[in-house]
Amino acid sequence: MPQSIEEFEFLPTTCISDAMNGMNHLDPLIKSLKEEYQICGRAFTVQVPMNDNLLVLQAIKEARSGDILVIDAKGDRHFAVAGDFILGMAQTLGVGGIVVDGVIRDIVDVKKLDFPVFCKGTTVAASQKYGRGSLNEPISCGGKTVQPGDLIIGDADGVVVVPKNIEKEVYKKALDKLKKDETRENRVSGNPEEIINYINGMLSKEK
Repeated sequence: MPQSIEEFEFLPTTCISDAMNGMNHLDPLIKSLKEEYQICGRAFTVQVPMNDNLLVLQAIKEARSGDILVIDAKGDRHFAVAGDFILGMAQTLGVGGIVVDGVIRDIVDVKKLDFPVFCKGTTVAASQKYGRGSLNEPISCGGKTVQPGDLIIGDADGVVVVPKNIEKEVYKKALDKLKKDETRENRVSGNPEEIINYINGMLSKEK
């Protein structure tokens, strides 16, 4: 069983998703800005309306070191929730990464920060600062419910949400899946006979 959230860092999101029957990953359009980015931490949830990012600043101030800001920006692609300046502050204050159901801007300089950002893309327009929205309340991000404190894991394949109450169960299933995948790969890879046997076995299960 996991002793700490860091143990999830060694599990690919694909195995974690399989452990939850493919039902708890965010919209596939929410992607990492760089393939090598990985995140694993507790969700600090942020809900903001379109064209308002003031609460993102408050979240950066209040989040604990290693927290992942999960921002429900309603999927808006016109106004950025953050640019390189805001994201640089988040990095400096110890935020573990940012997941946005929306977009950012200043992408070239953001990539230079080498700070994990998962979003739906970029835009040129900045948001205003009215202060509407909420912090650390249940949100919907990328089509999935995210509770404050849920475990957020992201890599090049996408982002998965592990609810706090099923972490141990998911960890065990995901670890078992990883071991089975590795065993299968070692047995089948580069072996035509084993490949045929594997395919035949899978086809027989479907009959």
